[in-house]
Amino acid sequence: MDYFELKFTIDSKEDFHRDLLLNAVAEAGFDTFEETPLGFNAYISSEKYSQSQLNALLEPFEDMFDFSYVEGLMPQKNWNEVWESNFDPITVSNQCYIRATFHQPHPEYPYEIVIDPKMAFGTGHHQTTAMMMEFMLEANIQGNTVLDMGCGTGILAILAKKLGATSVTAIDYDPVCYDSTIENAALNNVNEIEVLCGSKEIIPEKLFDVIFANINRNILLDQFDRYAGVLKKGGVLYISGFYEADCPVLLEHAREHSLEYIGKKQLNDWTSLKLFKK
Repeated sequence: MDYFELKFTIDSKEDFHRDLLLNAVAEAGFDTFEETPLGFNAYISSEKYSQSQLNALLEPFEDMFDFSYVEGLMPQKNWNEVWESNFDPITVSNQCYIRATFHQPHPEYPYEIVIDPKMAFGTGHHQTTAMMMEFMLEANIQGNTVLDMGCGTGILAILAKKLGATSVTAIDYDPVCYDSTIENAALNNVNEIEVLCGSKEIIPEKLFDVIFANINRNILLDQFDRYAGVLKKGGVLYISGFYEADCPVLLEHAREHSLEYIGKKQLNDWTSLKLFKK
C-alpha cells in the first residue's frame, strides 16, 4: 500500500501552533507522525487522502502563523522503525513510568506501562494523554467501573486496571487502535479489559463510575448525551483533546446534560476538564 508523506515546516516560536496543525492533520485522517527539527512529517494511505479536506482543516491557521508543507507519494515503510526512533520513555507525576518494549524497565516506580504504539495514538507524550493520566493518578478509582473512549493504544484503560478498577471498557473506532489496545493489555498482563471497535453506538448498556474521553471537541460535543446516559449519578467524566478556547461551548453542553464543572488542567493551551454528574 502506498502512502502520502507531507513534510510540514512551521515558522513559529509557539509550541502550541505545532499542536494545532497536528490536531488538524489527524482529523484529516493522517495516522502516523514523525517529529522533525523544523516541524513534522505526516503519513496517510493513498486511498484515504483528500487534499480538499486537509486544506479546509488547515485554512483557519493560515492567518495565525506561517507554515507550509511539501507533498510526496512514497511506498510502504517500516512504521515500527519510525515509532522507535521517536519514542523515548517518560514519567507522569513521578508515579507512572511509560516505556516501549525496547526500553529497560524501572521497577522503582509505583506503576509501569509498556506500550508498543505502532500507528495508534496515546503514549503519554502528548499533553492531552499526560493530563488524563495525571487526573487518573489523583483520583481514587479502585473498585470503579471505567469507560475509556478513544482509547488509542489503551494506555488509560491499562492504567485504570493497574489502579484497581474492577471493570474497564475501552472503545476506539479505528481497527488499528482496537488491535493495539488488545496487544498492549497483554504486554502489561492486563487481560480483563473489554475492548470494542466502534463509536458511541457500541457503548454497553450499563452504568460507569468514571468515563475518560480523550478525543476532540467536535466528537465530544456529539457524544455528550451518550456519556451522560451511561454515567452514574455522582460519577465523574474527564474530557480532553481540545484547547482552552473550546471550554465555553463544551461546558455549556455539559450543563445541558447535568454535568457540573469541577476543575481543569492545562498544558501549552491544551485543556482537560473534570465534570461531575449531579
